Amino acid sequence: MNRSDHEAEGILSTYAETALLVVPRFPGQSDHDCTAALSELASLVDTMGLEVREGLIAPVREPKSRYLFGSGKAQEIADLAEELEVDCIIFDEDLSPSQQRNWETLSRRCVIDRHEVILDIFASRASTREAVLQVGLARMEYSLPRLTRAWTHLSRQRGGSRGTRGEGETQLEVDRRIVLRRIARMKEELEQVRRNRSTMRKQRESVPVPTAAIVGYTNAGKSSLLHKLTGADLLIEDKLFATLDPTTRRIKLEGGNELLLTDTVGFIRKLPHDLVDAFKSTLEETVLADFLLHILDASNPEVEDYMKVTRQVLKEIGAGDKPVLTCFNKTDACDRETLDHLMLRYPGAVFFSVHSGEGLEKLPEALEKMLYHGLEVDRFLIPPNRHDLVALVHRNGKVSREEYSEAGILLVARVPDKVRGLLKEFRTGRDQNVRV
Repeated sequence: MNRSDHEAEGILSTYAETALLVVPRFPGQSDHDCTAALSELASLVDTMGLEVREGLIAPVREPKSRYLFGSGKAQEIADLAEELEVDCIIFDEDLSPSQQRNWETLSRRCVIDRHEVILDIFASRASTREAVLQVGLARMEYSLPRLTRAWTHLSRQRGGSRGTRGEGETQLEVDRRIVLRRIARMKEELEQVRRNRSTMRKQRESVPVPTAAIVGYTNAGKSSLLHKLTGADLLIEDKLFATLDPTTRRIKLEGGNELLLTDTVGFIRKLPHDLVDAFKSTLEETVLADFLLHILDASNPEVEDYMKVTRQVLKEIGAGDKPVLTCFNKTDACDRETLDHLMLRYPGAVFFSVHSGEGLEKLPEALEKMLYHGLEVDRFLIPPNRHDLVALVHRNGKVSREEYSEAGILLVARVPDKVRGLLKEFRTGRDQNVRV
């Protein structure tokens, strides 16, 4: 297997065990923001399976092209890595290929940026063919300008002739052609997978059941909630990005209505754009949903910051205007003062603990309300012989009046857009005076 194959498969060697974390502090950033960034990076690195020896916040007065930092601060960081005897240095900022090479030459260690950390985690978590292709494509595109250090960063070695000095123009060109071919092949395969997913989505949409996507910061408890509500067989682990693939399950609410719930990939601060692009078909589940369940970890001190991150990502992928039901999970791990603050600040939210089950009984009623959020009350005159359509409205809508006559069956109801589309020829207008 050549270097490109290693890059595509996302193979992590056991050479690297320890890391020094570095969070650049740019002008205008607060202590709180930098401390939160360091904490999140530590969680990411822990998910990778590396031991964090130390983390530091290093000021950047003006970004430099060689090391991002000035040469004096760069040497200081390299000396600390030597003193701590760490295997690699990990930056909470995207580094250019030349900056990574410069750092590896200076420190004689593997140097990784935040982008690569997330790619490695995604590669280790990918299980289905679609996820493997999505992550593989992102890794390939990331590796293309970094071919001279392919062996070094994958094996997590401390430097040496391979990677830091390069292997010559001919070999690099060969590697480049191999990577470009694999990128083209992956794009073709991924397009076929996306076509298959689109077909499945159309089949699902032909059945007029409303859909909701579960979104939120990674590790907030999205998969746990779907498992609790539907019994879905999902990987549930206290790690970042435990699941990458969307899982859709049908649930029946107390009023008799049905709802399709989809668990989606977790969001995170500064999620690499190539991963957003690669997971476009996955994120489309969020964009096409009728409404969103935004799951938040109430016990996390940064919960409101994480809320902002998720809203920003939703805006970036085109789902920023979707109706949202805000849900605070893990209330059993939250102190009373914090919980009272959140309840006061977000009166329309649902508070519960998937782990203990406390408060979950309130969620079905909230979901029922979301089904009809902002929907008009319509009048439908259904032909006398179309009791299947009457049953459809009862199953997927909220009926306030039902009258039988020779002309047909009059239904005054609030129904999801998908059902309204199927019944458009029988719709006789809106009822302004009825509240459902």
